Amino acid sequence: MKKIKVLEKEISLYSQNEEDYICITDIAKYKNSETTGLIISHWLSTRFTVEFMGFWEKIYNPDFNVTEFRNIKNQSGSNGFVLTVKQWVQKTNAIGIIAKPGRYGGTYTHKDIAFEFASWISVEFKLYLIKEFQRLKDEEQKQLGWDIKRNLAKINYRIHTDAIKENLIPPELTSRQINLVYASEADILNMALFGMTAGQWRDANPDKKGNIRDYANVSQLVCLSNLENLNALFINPPLTEYLSLMSAGFPRMKPYGSQAMKSCCRLWCMNCVKR
Repeated sequence: MKKIKVLEKEISLYSQNEEDYICITDIAKYKNSETTGLIISHWLSTRFTVEFMGFWEKIYNPDFNVTEFRNIKNQSGSNGFVLTVKQWVQKTNAIGIIAKPGRYGGTYTHKDIAFEFASWISVEFKLYLIKEFQRLKDEEQKQLGWDIKRNLAKINYRIHTDAIKENLIPPELTSRQINLVYASEADILNMALFGMTAGQWRDANPDKKGNIRDYANVSQLVCLSNLENLNALFINPPLTEYLSLMSAGFPRMKPYGSQAMKSCCRLWCMNCVKR
């Protein structure tokens, strides 16, 4: 259950069949928190509301009972006409308005209908409601984009670690030595992308949870995903042979061994790709 705050009032939202529903019981509290049910019933009983709800259902609800809708419409506006949410749903098979019981219960309507109700309550409230709702949707889209890219990077991370396991880890290594190999390969990517190792990031950010990649932006995650694929290719033969030839161009790395020179070559190649 999500919430937004509009003019100091908390408004609950939930999703059903990928559609957003807003609690109009919460909206009614802006007018009078003690008589929300009565306020909703008054609004629902107006001829304008009946017509609006009916046309909305005709557009989005193939099972809408049009015959019952016409009967209700003909009665609306007359003296003593009262329509409840339960009556509307049961008679017309409506989907745009829902009465939810329980702790987080109340009357919820599709966002299109909720905005109309908010306009009936207060034009000012409606405008702020739309603004806050759109802000929430924008944040969700940003988070969704980040999640997709992060998951893609995690999938490619598996490809990367599989390549390390198959090509860089001899059977005689201990568990600690194996972990060091994985960490050093991961830090080649971290250096290429972030300019620091995972350990350096932790030392610089002792109060943050997770790791350096959890704080990457979407562009960095896309780049990381590509770098992981690229490094997996560099690790696999025959590219390792090519890197051995390239490492001849790094004479200062020779005292550190051939593997260090290859890593240096891969870091240089990935920095070129990043640019």
